[in-house]
Amino acid sequence: MRFLMTTAAIALIAGAAQAEYSLTILHTNDFHARFEPISKYDSGCSAEDNTAGECFGGSARLMTAIGEAKARTNNYILVDGGDQFQGTLFYTYYKGKLAAEMMNQMGYDAMTVGNHEFDDGPEVLRGFVDAVQFPVLMSNADLSGEALLSGAIQKSVVIERGGEKLGLIGLTPQDTDELASPGPNVIFTDPVDAVQAEVDKLTAEGVNKIIVLSHSGLNVDKRVAENTTGVDVIVGGHDNSLLSNTIEGAKGPYPVMVGNTAIVQAYAYGKFLGELNVTFDDAGVVTAAVGEPILMDGGVAEEEATKARIAEAAAPLDEIRNKVVAEAAEAIIGSKDVCRAVECPMGNLVADAMLARVKDQGIEIAIANGGGLRASIDAGPVTMGEVLTVLPFQNTLSTFQVTGATIVEALENGVSQIADGGGRFPQVAGISFTVSAGAEPGSRISDVMVRDAPIDPAKVYGVVSNNFVRNGGDGYKMFVDAMNAYDFGPDLADVTAEFLAANAPYTPYTDGRIKMAE
Repeated sequence: MRFLMTTAAIALIAGAAQAEYSLTILHTNDFHARFEPISKYDSGCSAEDNTAGECFGGSARLMTAIGEAKARTNNYILVDGGDQFQGTLFYTYYKGKLAAEMMNQMGYDAMTVGNHEFDDGPEVLRGFVDAVQFPVLMSNADLSGEALLSGAIQKSVVIERGGEKLGLIGLTPQDTDELASPGPNVIFTDPVDAVQAEVDKLTAEGVNKIIVLSHSGLNVDKRVAENTTGVDVIVGGHDNSLLSNTIEGAKGPYPVMVGNTAIVQAYAYGKFLGELNVTFDDAGVVTAAVGEPILMDGGVAEEEATKARIAEAAAPLDEIRNKVVAEAAEAIIGSKDVCRAVECPMGNLVADAMLARVKDQGIEIAIANGGGLRASIDAGPVTMGEVLTVLPFQNTLSTFQVTGATIVEALENGVSQIADGGGRFPQVAGISFTVSAGAEPGSRISDVMVRDAPIDPAKVYGVVSNNFVRNGGDGYKMFVDAMNAYDFGPDLADVTAEFLAANAPYTPYTDGRIKMAE
């Protein structure tokens, strides 16, 4: 009898082992057209520095790392958390075509729609969707009124790997209508409700391993994990969170666990390849989730065919971007974690440049959204390519008039998403103010001064911003009906380049125009 019991126990253990299912999830997010290697400031990196091993990322390194990661496992998927579009001249010139080509070559299985996939409207996104050889997903949007996208983008998809069905669900920011240009026919909805609806549908089809591709930011991902059932893994994006168990300054561990849901993200710009190894039990519950993002530094060899293809694609861009326009005495910091939270040197540069360009038109105040600043610039010669990496959106200067009360309302909007790293954070010139981040919404701004005088709520002030903000982007809806609005000024990148040239060698600075209350 003892022998029979031992045999039965062994059989049960063997059955449990067979029931376990292991999957490697390789992932990227917020690539932003960084097909070439980047510097430590996430902007362009010279060929000399790349040869010296001082650069990161680029499609050729990513191709090598993906190949090596696939070889380490017998069961994997490769997915993307959105925002392949926008960020360098490659996107300005090729739109989504080069991204589609590279992603097809790398063998992606799915991606979600990021807000920047809508930067040039539904038409360019549809062209990208038609060009890629994998599903593009978005659950929290009603596309029925947009003929270009209805039927082209799925809410979720089921793929098979290692004999098991995996359900993949896409998620994009609910405020994409404020962040990009989706047009009036795409209606964005609550992420929790949208994800749960797809989980229920997939579960009814017998799928018990569910992965959400979420371009929504870490805080929203945590909320989705807390308020839904059945989500096993969330592959994130949007707020460029670096999650790591080894890197100092990481925003959290890799993965962040909320109950049995594993949340991962891999910073941005192709600087890391995420690699999460997940084990599921027979019921589809995550029993183990371990991994670490892989740094795409000089130790990762560049795949030669991809390197040659990117060099070929870069040829038409070189004349524009290699032109030296100024000199920087020190590095001009414009990183996302700084410029969306406090006064930053790049914000001062851009806001000062905007105000200097139109001050003879009676304009007193400049407001630039921190999310419009996409990189830093290192010390030394500054090329037009570097300026365009910082300011890639082809925004134009907009001038308009609003009351002091409206300006305060705008500043309140600007600081309303500090905790989430929202791109609406206001970088300013001609004005100063204090932020109490922990105060109640609507009462976080105080001590607003226009030059040396307290702001007058009833007075009308001349303001300069960019056309995206003036037309309600990043929540600045209070500017939509502004008086005497003119949205067709010069390109913001050109204005900034000319200001740098006029003040070369430019020394970056902060001067306390934005104070953070204790």
